[in-house]
Amino acid sequence: MTGEPSPLDPAEKVDLWRQRFFEAQAAAEEFILAEHGEEGLAAWIQANSRITADLLRAQRPAGVSATDHFMTRLQRQLLLYDSAVTSDPQPSGTVLRNADCGILRYRRRAARAGVVLTFSSPCPYCQKLNTAIAARYVEPDVTVSCDQAGDGCTWRAESAHPPEGDDAAGSPQRGRTGG
Repeated sequence: MTGEPSPLDPAEKVDLWRQRFFEAQAAAEEFILAEHGEEGLAAWIQANSRITADLLRAQRPAGVSATDHFMTRLQRQLLLYDSAVTSDPQPSGTVLRNADCGILRYRRRAARAGVVLTFSSPCPYCQKLNTAIAARYVEPDVTVSCDQAGDGCTWRAESAHPPEGDDAAGSPQRGRTGG
């Protein structure tokens, strides 16, 4: 390398941040599984969900329910990888449809480039981690669940007591998780 490096354009920066995050996550997963096995991974999910739920509490905008905040965060996380995500307000809550998961695409591309993947699929880990975060964060009468379908998934945040009248369509204002 010689001379001054040219600055990265915004798309290059996004790709590099995505790559670095992927590398750090893969290294953590590989270490935890090698040193502590499946029990260690379960403990990591619990610790990660506690830390993330605490951060979400500190970051939650005024006037936004924990459930709305969680579902928006999940949607934005999927969009970071260019997933095909839509949000569909329902009378009992919010449904996020991830028709084509960019995380799966990204991992497949990495595997084709020779990257050794810790998990054959990230889906079980993603589902366990995000439902554990929701269990610690969203309001008590909301269930957050995920159903896998092909190269995507559907996340639901459903209130046991949906609002009536004008507030009937939209996300729940209270929450709990189930799977």
